[in-house]
Amino acid sequence: MFPQKSPPPPAPPPGYGQPPLPPYTTDVSTPRMIPQTSNWSSGLCDCCLDIPNCCLTCWCPCIIFGQIAEIVDKGTTSCGVHGAIYTILTALTGCGCLYSCTNRTKMRRQYGLIEAPTNDCCVHFCCELCALCQEYRELQGRGFDLSIGWQGNMDRMMPNSGVQIPPMPHGGMNR
Repeated sequence: MFPQKSPPPPAPPPGYGQPPLPPYTTDVSTPRMIPQTSNWSSGLCDCCLDIPNCCLTCWCPCIIFGQIAEIVDKGTTSCGVHGAIYTILTALTGCGCLYSCTNRTKMRRQYGLIEAPTNDCCVHFCCELCALCQEYRELQGRGFDLSIGWQGNMDRMMPNSGVQIPPMPHGGMNR
C-alpha cells in the first residue's frame, strides 16, 4: 500500500549550542524578566556612609526594617506592622533575621541585585544591622524617602495624579 513516514528526529533541547543565559528572576508586579546583574550601590560594611541611619539601625532596627519592608512590598503592609512582627520574632526567638532575610531576597529580585557577598540568610544572620543599613541606602539611592512610606513616595513621584474636582457654578442672581 502506502509507505509509512518515519518519525522526525527529536528536536535538540532548548538553548542547545547557544551560550548560557544569565540568571533571571521575575518581579511579581510586572511581567518582564529582570536579570540579576546589578551590583549594590554600596557595600555591606559601608554603614558609616550614613551615620544617622547607622545609629538608628543600631538602637532600633525594627523601625528601619519596617520602613524598608513597606517600600519593598509596595505599601501592602504598613511600616508599623512589619516593625512589630520583626520585634516580636526577635524578642521571642532571637531570630528576626529569618524575617528580614526574606525581605532582602524580595528586594534583590525586584531590582535585579546580585546575591552578595553571600546568600541572603547568611548576610542577615551574621551581619543583621549592616544588611539593614545597606538595604536602606540602596532604596535611598533609588530615590525613595523611607521616612514618608510607600504612599508618600508615590504621591511625590506623581504629583499631578490626583483627582481634580470641577468648579461649582454659583446660583443665579439674588436680590
